[in-house]
Amino acid sequence: MLTRRLFVLSGLAACAPAGTRVAIPPGTRLIILRHADRTGEDLNAKGIARAEALATALADVPIDAIYAPGIKRNLDTAAPLARARGLEIQRIPAESPAARLMAEGAGKTIVWIGNKGNLQSIWDALAAPEPPPLEYGDLYIVERARIGSPIVTRRRFGP
Repeated sequence: MLTRRLFVLSGLAACAPAGTRVAIPPGTRLIILRHADRTGEDLNAKGIARAEALATALADVPIDAIYAPGIKRNLDTAAPLARARGLEIQRIPAESPAARLMAEGAGKTIVWIGNKGNLQSIWDALAAPEPPPLEYGDLYIVERARIGSPIVTRRRFGP
């Protein structure tokens, strides 16, 4: 009976609501940004230049993995960085990605290139101090704090 209860409880935890808090594992660094500038569904000239500038902006930062939803503008933003680092872009669903990012990225430095909605959901799940990186060119580095809200280093990149 105890095994069954544990199984049921673990299943409930896996289906936790999107508003659930997610802890940043020790040694984990999340680099989080919005896709580059766009016109319609595609990156515009400024967005292409900004995507190219991302690799330079992170040249001094070791990166273990790059994540993005399977949306073209996000993948196009990630592509120059992935090429420069010899990494594959890991595609994961855009809906409430915080728990999966923290599980797969535990103890690593990871990049998430998202959209306004999922950036806000990650921010809320991590209980990070406002505001999330919603503007084109915002580049935030989020790390676990010993106590309280995560530590956020705010940078800018691109033209």
